[in-house]
Amino acid sequence: MTRIVTLLLTFISFHIVAAPKSDLWPFWHSSNSSNSATISHQEWQSFLDSYLIKDGDYTLVKYASVSHQDKLKLNQYIDSLSKIDPRAYSSREQYAYWVNLYNAITVQLILNAYPIESITKLGGLFSFGPWEDGVIKVAGKDLSLNDIEHRILRPIWNDPRTHYAVNCASLGCPNLQSQAFTAENTEQLLDKAAKEFINSDKGVLLSNGKTQLSSIYDWFADDFGNKQGLVQHLAKYRPELSSLSGKFSYEYDWDLNEK
Repeated sequence: MTRIVTLLLTFISFHIVAAPKSDLWPFWHSSNSSNSATISHQEWQSFLDSYLIKDGDYTLVKYASVSHQDKLKLNQYIDSLSKIDPRAYSSREQYAYWVNLYNAITVQLILNAYPIESITKLGGLFSFGPWEDGVIKVAGKDLSLNDIEHRILRPIWNDPRTHYAVNCASLGCPNLQSQAFTAENTEQLLDKAAKEFINSDKGVLLSNGKTQLSSIYDWFADDFGNKQGLVQHLAKYRPELSSLSGKFSYEYDWDLNEK
């Protein structure tokens, strides 16, 4: 029994370290720049307005307070997005679509399993969380959260700020933004999210001459370039970090982002 537990812990630890690579799914790499139509995210905005609360460095979700009616509305919103083929829209509209869909599904998963201590408790026996599970079908394709993040968002837009946009329902994660993403506000929200995270202790903690970074910068190091590139990225949003040097340690809090 002890050997089984050890093997399981080893598997989980490897899974955490071996974060998914950016791997383009060509089917989704298509857009229509001439289409000026927009996708409504008002239902998602209404949910955020009702159930997010700021607490220090954290933006928390009042999962326990979500009404049955609002759970149904969230499900309906996600269902409405599943009926849209995002490839028919502009690239900017698509980005907002995928980020909002990812975050809404994540909240839905937590609500469906609530009460729960951590999103990592979801998934099968040998799963670390629900990210590889099929969660939605769009344009005839079954998608997991990993597909949305690592096969669509990361490889198509090649923007490291995406890591500040998608939320994994954990305290260590960049905060779930209080505004739904739209084609018009995406740049502003990405910069806001980056600045907020990098200036928080969960993003970058300086203590007694030591530097502790979020594990995001370790798991997805390729997205931020070499060490110099990472420091430049961090300093863009927190200038005092321009002189960072030496070794970094990494930390991440998987406790649920709940109020």
